Amino acid sequence: MTTSAEEKRRAPRPRDAATLVLVRKNGKNPAVLMGQRHSKMAFLPDHYVFPGGRLDRADYHARPARPLTDRVHDLVGRTAESPRKAQALAMAAVRETFEETGLVIGHPMERPARVPDSWAPFYETGQGPDLDGLDYITRAVTPPFRNRRFNARFFLADGDEISGRIEGSGELLHIDWIPITEAKKLQLPGITHIVLDTVEKILAAPEDWRKRGTVPAYRVLHGKRVVEHE
Repeated sequence: MTTSAEEKRRAPRPRDAATLVLVRKNGKNPAVLMGQRHSKMAFLPDHYVFPGGRLDRADYHARPARPLTDRVHDLVGRTAESPRKAQALAMAAVRETFEETGLVIGHPMERPARVPDSWAPFYETGQGPDLDGLDYITRAVTPPFRNRRFNARFFLADGDEISGRIEGSGELLHIDWIPITEAKKLQLPGITHIVLDTVEKILAAPEDWRKRGTVPAYRVLHGKRVVEHE
């Protein structure tokens, strides 16, 4: 029988990643932007997810039109190792959303003199990344038994404050605004169910959420999901 120590040694190291939950507050039936991962993908095939992906080196060097608020920057920075990395994670969430869906979380901005290649298409829209409207709602580490693991930060933004139109890159299929009540019935990763519950709580009492000084963080320890507040 494989021991927990052996399992721990074999588990791949989690890579830093960022996800963006875009919400449209349609009265009593708010909707989130989601897409289905391709069936041939090695990680979570066929599952519906929010746009997001790995932190890239270029995310440290691209310049936002507006930075994170001090509150959000502080929350992300508690586990991000450096202030630069805290901002880079938010930038990654915006970049991945643009790449996977075509939607722009931006603010008018002149194109910087030096732009990383992966960010060039974003700045060509005439906008720069707008981090000012992002909130930080949770962190989750992929369980050790998965073939790929991520240390993912989940950001939240208003889907009515974005521009562009949905044009998938092929990484996510069937991208659409899905009512939260309907999204919960789809094939989802476990953490996505938790995030949807969190979003509902935030929408129900946004001021109470902003007054909190911590965010929940989820991981699997000895086969059980545990939550910490950081």
